[in-house]
Amino acid sequence: MITLEADRLMFRFPEVHKDAVCSIEFQRTLRIPDDDKDYPLPPGLGRFPLRHLDDFAQRLPQDWLSRGGVIMPMFQAEAMWLNFGSLGGSRRRPQYPFAVKVATGKINAVTGDAWVNHLNRDPQDYVVVPEQPWLDGYCVEKGVIRQFVAMPLGDGYSVEEQITGEAEHGGVQIVVYPMKADRYETLLKQREREERTLSVGCASAEVPGMGLAPGGRMSQQIYDDKYGLDAWDQRHASRCFVTIANSAVWAAVTGEVPPTDPPTAKRYTDAGLPWFDYYAADAEVLEGAKKLDGLDSVAALGKTKGEKPLPENGSVEIEQVISLGSKHSDQVREVSF
Repeated sequence: MITLEADRLMFRFPEVHKDAVCSIEFQRTLRIPDDDKDYPLPPGLGRFPLRHLDDFAQRLPQDWLSRGGVIMPMFQAEAMWLNFGSLGGSRRRPQYPFAVKVATGKINAVTGDAWVNHLNRDPQDYVVVPEQPWLDGYCVEKGVIRQFVAMPLGDGYSVEEQITGEAEHGGVQIVVYPMKADRYETLLKQREREERTLSVGCASAEVPGMGLAPGGRMSQQIYDDKYGLDAWDQRHASRCFVTIANSAVWAAVTGEVPPTDPPTAKRYTDAGLPWFDYYAADAEVLEGAKKLDGLDSVAALGKTKGEKPLPENGSVEIEQVISLGSKHSDQVREVSF
């Protein structure tokens, strides 16, 4: 069962276990420069608004309605990241694990392969929550992603168009699989043993869609599944299609003003605000996907096309980086200014 709560997607699996609750939110963020330098993690600047697609059935084309799910606004060339959460997290009760597949335009963000309705282990085509606290983009090299950047479908920039040659789906596709209940109970018992030891407007069919394209390079590790494929209950899964609307379509459909553009990377850095780094010392890291590494970034493709799709794309020098390690999983990438 999926519910929408305070701009978060909540995936609940009471038929598997009472603790099997996963949350996913879409965080607004800085668009890092697309200049082939590797940047640290930018901050979260608050959640994107999410709305039930069916609430605006009279204003949307039928192909959008057939997807179901939710709708969110993004400006052209705006960036975002996915923030994952799960129930638990106390010393005595570990967070419930999930396998989460993420695709954009039905192209897997971890492998670059076409969407399939099951988990693959070789290569691993999903992330494991809570070990993977967030996902900022496409896994292109070991320890490197290219940032999720919104671009209009039909202009050739999206990962979907670069791989398939078509601008058919756009948006973000998510499917969540809970860990099998018996495997989680084993984790609980293990934790209990450890604790004992320690204690001792837009009704036209031609509504323009938005997809996600590869932007600047960012240091981020995608972690290997330490539990194994057999740990995941693939009989119980929930999936959601997140349609991305540009600011004009969002206003016309929902009647709401979209969030303002986030600050540029230069303005943010010049203000002396921090960037972030996350490192889990005891986790294996996935290799990048050659299919994704071979794609053109938005800036590179724009140069080939004689266009400048990314405004204010200048490089920045970063001096303040805050390290978030596995011992600090309660820390969040948020700032106020």
